Amino acid sequence: MRIYFGIVAVEIKMGIKNGFQGFKKKLVKWLPLLLFFLTGVLIGWVIGSDWIHSDSESSKGYEIRQSGYSFTNPLLECEVARDIVESRELRPFKYKIKALIDDRINSKKALHISVYFRDLNNGPWFGISEKEEFSPASLQKVPIMIAYLKLAESDPKILAKKIKYDGNQDDNAKENIKPSVSLVKGKSYSIEELLYRMIVYSDNNAWGLLVLNIDINSLYRVFFDLGVTVPDVRKPNDYMTVKAYAAFFRILFNASYLNREMSEKALEYLTQVEFKEGLVGGLPQGIAIAHKFGERSLGSNNEIKQLHDCGIIYYPNRPYLLCVMSRGYDFTTLDDNIRNISYLVYEEIDSQARNKQ
Repeated sequence: MRIYFGIVAVEIKMGIKNGFQGFKKKLVKWLPLLLFFLTGVLIGWVIGSDWIHSDSESSKGYEIRQSGYSFTNPLLECEVARDIVESRELRPFKYKIKALIDDRINSKKALHISVYFRDLNNGPWFGISEKEEFSPASLQKVPIMIAYLKLAESDPKILAKKIKYDGNQDDNAKENIKPSVSLVKGKSYSIEELLYRMIVYSDNNAWGLLVLNIDINSLYRVFFDLGVTVPDVRKPNDYMTVKAYAAFFRILFNASYLNREMSEKALEYLTQVEFKEGLVGGLPQGIAIAHKFGERSLGSNNEIKQLHDCGIIYYPNRPYLLCVMSRGYDFTTLDDNIRNISYLVYEEIDSQARNKQ
C-alpha cells in the first residue's frame, strides 16, 4: 500500500507540471487506488483502536444504581456503552437456544416457542420469535398487581381495603395448575392479601375480586404507559408477545414505574410464587427468581395448550431476565421445554462468569 501511495504522489506531481488537464487525467486514473488505500487505513484503525473493543471507561459506559434493596436495582444515572449492540461482557449464545428450540419443535414436543433474554446489568438482549403473539393467561396478573400498587403510592390505605368473597363462582375450576390455597366462601380479604394470593398461588378467584374492584382505566393506564397491547374483547386470546410482556419485569427491576418500595414489594411477591416447574426447574437450589407463569387451553376441544414463564433470575452479580412463551399439545412437555431452556441459559451464564474469575 505504501508503494501505491508513493506512485500516486509522484503521478500527481507530474500532472501538475504538465498542466491541469494532465493532472486531471492522472487523478482519475489513480483515484480508485487512493480510495482503496484510505479505506484499508480506516478499517485497520477501527480494528486496532478502542472504538469496538476498548477497555476504557468511556467505551464500557457506566450505570449508577442505588443499593440497599433485595430485588430491585434502581437506576439513577447511566451512560450508554458504545459497544452495547454486541456485548463484550457476555459472549453470544442465542444460537444454542435456537438449536434447542428447533430440536423440540422438530421432535413434535412443541408447536412454537418464543424466547426473550436480557442481561440486566448492561442491557444486551436477544429474542427468538419474539414477535409471535400468545395468550398471556395468568401473566396478566402482574400488570393488575402493578396497577394496584401504583394507586397505593398516592393512597396507601387502599391496600387495607376489605373485599368479601361470596364463593358463587370458582374461577380456578378449569385451571390445569390449581392454587394450593383457596379463598374461603363468605370471608373478607384485604386487597394486599388478595394481591399476594393472586401472585403467589396464581389464584383466579383473588384475581376476579381485584379486577371487579378497580377502575378499569387505572389498569389500562399501565398498558398504555408501557406501550403494551391492551387486552381486547375482540381479540381475547393471542395478542401479546414475549418481548412486550418482558417490559413489566424490566420496570419492576429498575424501579422506573412504581417507586422503589412498591417495586420491591411486587418482586418479593413474585419470588414466592409456588410454581416450581418451568424456569425454576432449570435452576440450582439457592438461586432466587422473581417470576410468573401462565397457562391456557384453546381450540374447539381445548387441544392446543399454551404455557409461559417469565422472570428475573438473580444470578450473583449478573441478574438476567428470561421469558418463554410456548404452544403445543401437552402441558407436561411444554413445561419440560421451558425447564430445559432455563437450564441451558443458566449454564451459559454460569460458565462465562466462572471463566472471568
